[in-house]
Amino acid sequence: MGKNPFLRSAAPPPPRRAYTLTLKNTGQTFAVDPDALPAEEGQTGSVLATLLAHDVEIDHTCGGVLACSTCHIYVRQGGRSAPPPTEEEEDQLDFAPALDASSRLACQCVPDGSEDVVVELPQWKRNLVSEGH
Repeated sequence: MGKNPFLRSAAPPPPRRAYTLTLKNTGQTFAVDPDALPAEEGQTGSVLATLLAHDVEIDHTCGGVLACSTCHIYVRQGGRSAPPPTEEEEDQLDFAPALDASSRLACQCVPDGSEDVVVELPQWKRNLVSEGH
């Protein structure tokens, strides 16, 4: 896991209780156990880490260090269980297409386990890395 040395905000606490994360696009559900959090990219216990641990393909160009917006997701249910976005996250979200009120960056969204969570991947994303030109 990487860490952005320029962040001013403290990392959100990891989940305290077990919960289910559902990926609306596919209907897949994943059990999140706070005693066995995956060591993937993004904040400990983040939606990004959980999805990557279950082999879900989700863009995360910066490696989950809050330096891009490619892991943009919609939190359709259970969004109150994660701390609100920091100013840094909101700044990066400004670069993501098709924002709505439930938009978050998967690398920063860390539900606490107080309720189950349903997320949706946007239909398309702006990936700033381009090859072949």
